[in-house]
Amino acid sequence: MPTPYQTSIGSFTHKSTFFWAAVGATVGLANLWQFPYLASLHGGGLFILLYLACLLLVTLPLMVTEAAIGRYARHGIILAMDGLIRSAKSSRAWMAVGRLSILGALLVLSFTAVFGAIALAYVFFGAMGRFSGAGQAEATEILAGLVSDPREFRVFMGWHAFFLAMVLWVSGQGVVGGLERAFRIVVPGTLVLLLALFGLTAWYGRIDGAVSQILEMHPQDLSWASLRAALFHAFFTLGLGMGVWAVLGAYTTPDTQLKRSILAVVLMDTLVAILAGLMIFSMAMEGGVFDGERGFSLLFVSLPLALAELPASQFVIATTFVMVVMIVWATALALLEPVVGWFREWTGAPRGLSVFLMGLVVWLAGLASLLSFNVWAEYRVGGATVFRWMELVTGGLMIPLVAILIAIFIGWCLTRNLSKTMVGAAPKLFSTIWFWVMRLVLPLVVVYIGIHYTAASLVNLCDSGSEAFWCEPAPSRVLQEEGDASSEARDDESGELLPADQAPASEQPSPPEDAPKDDDILYHSV
Repeated sequence: MPTPYQTSIGSFTHKSTFFWAAVGATVGLANLWQFPYLASLHGGGLFILLYLACLLLVTLPLMVTEAAIGRYARHGIILAMDGLIRSAKSSRAWMAVGRLSILGALLVLSFTAVFGAIALAYVFFGAMGRFSGAGQAEATEILAGLVSDPREFRVFMGWHAFFLAMVLWVSGQGVVGGLERAFRIVVPGTLVLLLALFGLTAWYGRIDGAVSQILEMHPQDLSWASLRAALFHAFFTLGLGMGVWAVLGAYTTPDTQLKRSILAVVLMDTLVAILAGLMIFSMAMEGGVFDGERGFSLLFVSLPLALAELPASQFVIATTFVMVVMIVWATALALLEPVVGWFREWTGAPRGLSVFLMGLVVWLAGLASLLSFNVWAEYRVGGATVFRWMELVTGGLMIPLVAILIAIFIGWCLTRNLSKTMVGAAPKLFSTIWFWVMRLVLPLVVVYIGIHYTAASLVNLCDSGSEAFWCEPAPSRVLQEEGDASSEARDDESGELLPADQAPASEQPSPPEDAPKDDDILYHSV
């Protein structure tokens, strides 16, 4: 069997493929279900400027570093770190960086595939007209029936297996015949669909209100929390700390302009987030007001209901979720590649076998997340399901830890000449900023992100009723009156039943208790 250093994991044949692959890796569900919410809450256009500043000054240097590590070594993150450790004569304990990043990619991919399964099912739900004439309660029941009904979990497993099979089929075709071809078709196709849907919703929607919410400056909404939100979004939505950028860097052609391509990716990611936010806002606003929805309720309840009011709504809804599937598909392909590349370099196994075995591991890990929404929903540790602990550990511990260790290793363990050689020729100002960001700024900022993310997540569990030891005892609740359980409202004077749409807001029918909640997703690295 050949040694790992003799195993070639492939490379791209077009210099522009790195750009398309990187866009596919960075544009994820957070651009759709998190960015619009954050922009509306934190000052609109001012939040976008904060977000760009965080991207350029904090996360861009880390993106360049991870890609440069892979390009310099022409290996995935583990063997790349191995070579740098030998060059710097540092402790072998630094190998934990690569191992943690691969494990993080595998776990994030496992629940990304679950979200992809929901989007894939919604393509067919939309085409069959299930949202035609539906209301908020009916749309929520559709989501709950797919995701949370213990009696239908096998159907959900089928959609999950279907989506994952799509990912594995492309990856199994190889770096050139599979990944390169898919990224060069899927990512541009996704952008074309986004532009078409943006034009459609701008024509039929409320684009003026959306522009006011997202692009206009609202300084009264700006606070320190806005800066924190921009920083979190910039860090968690770009695929950092999971070996993705290293393996994409390893696949680049010799004439690829790495730093320019990454800057273009950052700007494209921001542009997509803005367009997606305007599209969603223009459709999901009621009476010119956006009610601050995010996550599951925004993407899988409010959006299809709004699209159902358009002409040819079945086609429009199906097309919209085809776009969502393509976004998650590209993200999943990017997340799978460092895992497959590592296994090939470690064992020397052929690509087909490596994809199958790693896909099997991802499928099993994904089942833990999938079942957490239904069959295992009542089994909680510290008030959290298996899925929520998986996401908390990856988002609050593993990904920040990898980013911190990479920054410290590059900034303090490598010689300055080796660091500059690895990053390549660059203007002196960029090199100086990059060096000191890696040395001082990035470790401190990411420590703050990891600690705050973890603390906020644990507090969120307490707010959800957890009785874990870190939660304060919850005050006793006042028992509800017997009549509050009724789903219909009575007129106080006549005692007659009122139609649901005429009932007071506090007495409107509530969504099913087993429907996925927005807080089921802590931040989403997808």
